[in-house]
Amino acid sequence: MRLELVPIGTVVGGRTDPHDDDWSVERALIRLDADRYGPESLAGLTDFSHLEVVFQFHLVAPEDIRQGARRPRGNPDWPLVGIFAQRAKNRPNRLGVSRCRLLGVDGLDVHVAGLDAIDGTPVLDIKPYLVEFGPAGEITQPVWATELMRSYY
Repeated sequence: MRLELVPIGTVVGGRTDPHDDDWSVERALIRLDADRYGPESLAGLTDFSHLEVVFQFHLVAPEDIRQGARRPRGNPDWPLVGIFAQRAKNRPNRLGVSRCRLLGVDGLDVHVAGLDAIDGTPVLDIKPYLVEFGPAGEITQPVWATELMRSYY
């Protein structure tokens, strides 16, 4: 089966270099494709404080995609873990998912803070974050993941 996704818009502004950490200071906007969407597609979005954004890591070259295990960020102190046990950008379909704060909507521009995508990133979907879609019950994660995320946002 072949799946084709068409971006709904593009990240404009914010960081131009895909280095990790300190994403909370970034401000950018998601500009919807004006040929396919009108402002009515964003009606009601400002009633939410946060968004979930699905995007493509468009700068990852096909030869850099990983399917097996690797050490997150190449850190020798962290364990060898499979690509599906981490959130690395070198994923098979190069898809990223980020939660960010919604700052406002102006026409087809969705202003956000803390989106860990760079200027020019193709956006595949925007969803309002609903508390009820958060996980129920206790959440666990390995120590290396907590260490990795310490300065991410």
